[in-house]
Amino acid sequence: MQARSSWTDTHAHLADKGLRHNAESVLTNALGARVHRLICVGVDAEASTEAVRLSRMSQSASANSSSGSDDLRVVIWASVGIHPNHAQQEREGDWESILKLSSEPEVCAVGETGLDRYWDDCPFDVQQRNFDRHWELSRATGLPVIIHSRDCDAEMLAALRTQYRQGPLRGVMHSFCSDLRVAEECISMGLYISFSGMLTYKKNDALREVAARLPLDRLLVETDAPYLSPEPKRSVRPNEPSLVVHTGAVLADLFGLTPEKMSEVTTKNALRLFSKMR
Repeated sequence: MQARSSWTDTHAHLADKGLRHNAESVLTNALGARVHRLICVGVDAEASTEAVRLSRMSQSASANSSSGSDDLRVVIWASVGIHPNHAQQEREGDWESILKLSSEPEVCAVGETGLDRYWDDCPFDVQQRNFDRHWELSRATGLPVIIHSRDCDAEMLAALRTQYRQGPLRGVMHSFCSDLRVAEECISMGLYISFSGMLTYKKNDALREVAARLPLDRLLVETDAPYLSPEPKRSVRPNEPSLVVHTGAVLADLFGLTPEKMSEVTTKNALRLFSKMR
């Protein structure tokens, strides 16, 4: 599959009930927007299992396709992990399921994991232990980490610095919404920065200023579907992978690039970070 003029949505929750029951139309819409790859992200053992199932079905259909054209399919990849707001609800055997799933050929990342001070769903020490074991799994498998961070910049940077003492980090700060100082330190430790529909919101001039100052070779785009629908489709629910083109267009404008060129850049970056993808 060629990277040129092809978008990659690096973060979508296709296992969410808001998208799962309309999967065929969601993928048709994505294809119409030239979204040819997406990562279905797990938030717990059940969603991670479903992400792998969807990815396996997608890749099997792609391998058996007789069309011979890369423009006629969307390939789903999977990420497996336990979200910080789900860590307290973990049941016996859930982490063992994540460990087993991480070895599946369709899995290109671990997570979504991280830290969250916005919601009061899980004690922070439980979140931190959960985050740490995802890094252990990343090192054991070579898979990058998809990182969730909300209202906890200081705690997140402290946690990342601790991990960085063991070597450069492979991963992405998903749906980034912090300041330039945070972004630059994350990049210095080896991480990529991914922007969601929040980049398009009228009130988010400061976030656009941050994005415009980052190196092109560390940028990714995502939807976080079914959440965070971008402008001018912000009233559309649920969000879908097809709408990543709006975030991509805003990012392109910040760098004086065409959307087609930004799709090429961000897809190339995604293929570099999520190296199992093709």
